[in-house]
Amino acid sequence: QVYLVESGGGLVQAGGSLRLSCAASGGTFTDYAMGWFRQAPGKDRDFIATISYNGVTTSYADSVAGRFTISRANAKNTVFLHMNNLKPEDTGVYFCAADVPPYNNPIDRGSYDYWGQGTQVTVSS
Repeated sequence: QVYLVESGGGLVQAGGSLRLSCAASGGTFTDYAMGWFRQAPGKDRDFIATISYNGVTTSYADSVAGRFTISRANAKNTVFLHMNNLKPEDTGVYFCAADVPPYNNPIDRGSYDYWGQGTQVTVSS
């Protein structure tokens, strides 16, 4: 069993920045591809970013490319989402997720095996 706990959400003005963290416990963190997803009120949980198990490969949704950066610190069993130039449309609950081997399509939420409880991000205009 893998447990994921997100933190770092909050209220920020448009143009501001936040850094989300996701701490993992259980299992072997260095085996997991990790992803971030966002769910706005009344909408589906959408792909935001993913990072491979070794941190070499990353991918982003078009809506956040160039503004968000995903990274991981394997020694700390933690994945981060650095969010810059935030916009009101970035508002939502942000979830981290772990994909254990064999790896699947990293932008498909159905590929992920474990999820955190989410952290709220609210961007005011």
